[in-house]
Amino acid sequence: KKGSIAHIIDLTILTRSDKRRDRVEISPEQLSAASLEAEKISKQLNQTVRVIGWYHSHPHITVSPSHVDVRTQASYQMMESGFIGLIFSCFNNDQASQGGRIQLLAFQASDNKEKKVGGAVAAADVSNVV
Repeated sequence: KKGSIAHIIDLTILTRSDKRRDRVEISPEQLSAASLEAEKISKQLNQTVRVIGWYHSHPHITVSPSHVDVRTQASYQMMESGFIGLIFSCFNNDQASQGGRIQLLAFQASDNKEKKVGGAVAAADVSNVV
């Protein structure tokens, strides 16, 4: 819902079911297991906990979602309209600061196009460390 705040209390790292470079799909079994883990945490905390999104990285390229990312996000939103996609772009050089740049984009799919969530892309400069 617009204006809602989600608190992330757990993160599950899943294995891609498709090993092609431009794919990040996970198996339905892994998504089901993540949902079961959320139910288990709900019982432990005595409050509702659920899977609210997915994330992946775009090393060395823009943080903008690809057509594959938008299609994947749209399929998740068919199960849960509030589902959020996160993309981390890392290992990029920023010409202005001469340092590395890490960016994060939160997005949803809308009419097979990306829709940014929460305003502009968040970016932070980091130093190159050797």
